[in-house]
Amino acid sequence: MTDQAVFDRIRSDINENSVVLYMKGTPMFPQCGFSAAVVQVLSDMGVKFKGIDVLQDNSLREGIKEFTEWPTIPQLYVKGEFVGGCDIVREMAENGELKALFDSKGVPMAQ
Repeated sequence: MTDQAVFDRIRSDINENSVVLYMKGTPMFPQCGFSAAVVQVLSDMGVKFKGIDVLQDNSLREGIKEFTEWPTIPQLYVKGEFVGGCDIVREMAENGELKALFDSKGVPMAQ
């Protein structure tokens, strides 16, 4: 895939789903500790999300880093907006910012 095709796919994914997590592995089977940590945070909050496994497509794996100019995976998007990676998501969850973000964006939580 060309960069443009990868970027178009990413834009489509983040525009069609309220919460998207680009990760290594799947939500049921994370393939790295950082991805597993973000899945756990979202699951604990009761947030439904689309997990996209970057290990299945190397052009996507590299493309998502270029798209956000963020060097690491996982990457969380909420309503089309890039939130951050594992450390940022964990910190936001701990201090209440993540819940506030979901509330402000109208993302349902099961809590």
